[in-house]
Amino acid sequence: MTQLLAAITVFLATHLIPAYRPLRNRLVAMLGEKVYLIAYSGLSLAVTVWLGYAFFATPYVELWPYAPWTRWFPILIMPLACILLVAGITSPNPMSLGWGSKGFSPSTPGIVAVSRHPAIWGLILWSASHLPTNGDAAGLLLFGLLTLLGLSGPYSLDHKRRQRLGEARWSELAAQTSTVPFVAALVGRTRISPAEIGWSRILGGLALYVAFLWLHEPVIGLDPLAF
Repeated sequence: MTQLLAAITVFLATHLIPAYRPLRNRLVAMLGEKVYLIAYSGLSLAVTVWLGYAFFATPYVELWPYAPWTRWFPILIMPLACILLVAGITSPNPMSLGWGSKGFSPSTPGIVAVSRHPAIWGLILWSASHLPTNGDAAGLLLFGLLTLLGLSGPYSLDHKRRQRLGEARWSELAAQTSTVPFVAALVGRTRISPAEIGWSRILGGLALYVAFLWLHEPVIGLDPLAF
């Protein structure tokens, strides 16, 4: 448990680097934008690998008994999470993670009609859907941390992008979308079109889901479909 707590602490500390603007600006000035991004990406990957290793090395301390029906949470939620992740990363989006603003149109927002931050919500759904079926201390620490960290991300990004883009440009871009998924569509501000999202992105997300199912047992040691 000590190693897991240490890994979580370092994980949180590394994610504060881009959030704390003076430190990020100083590092960019010292290293240059490109070197900073490469170095930070490498550091984040290394810490994430360590976090995974520490999680699997932590002894099992039960907090609530395992119930087979809880496996339905990730099985049913993960397809949407994978679509949001793949479509979010591969779509133009000036308000969040993605391919930048080139090619983005507020009138045809694609996956951004679902949420301004589809990739982040994909990660939130992944971590939150695994909480009920992991009733041990390590599982609660890991998936609870990632869920809480993920939930803070969209609102933090909204604040940063609004300041960077300016109020007029932000209002134009954000008019037909919402931070929380599907809210803009439910209140009638936009419509969600699979064709605008891109069938290739949707199929790519489903392919990622199938890959997770296939690799889950050899990598994690548990077959999610074995009841």
